Amino acid sequence: MAVLNKAQILAADDLPREAVSVPEWGGDVFVRALTASERDAFEQELTIQRGKQIEVNMKDVRAKLCSRAICDEAGERLFTDADIHALGAKSAAVVTRLFEVAQRLSGLTGADVEQLAKN
Repeated sequence: MAVLNKAQILAADDLPREAVSVPEWGGDVFVRALTASERDAFEQELTIQRGKQIEVNMKDVRAKLCSRAICDEAGERLFTDADIHALGAKSAAVVTRLFEVAQRLSGLTGADVEQLAKN
């Protein structure tokens, strides 16, 4: 296997995406893996520090992940962080379906969230 250089690494399209059927919305939606920075920001939003104590913040967890992962065909985000509340107002079944795809593509498991709570 070839040894990659910096330019090759940075040019690699390593964010898989897939179309997910959402009949409730009348079509398909693309969902992609999070970038490393997006995942860090997502994980950071799941914690609240109160003095020396850290709590897990599950408020809008599905909408927060989906807002980062739902994209167009080119992989560009469709939603901004300002859209989290509006996305959270959509069907729980639909958002959960998209959340689970985003989790899988991003290598983010339920155990990861539990680990955040422990740390």
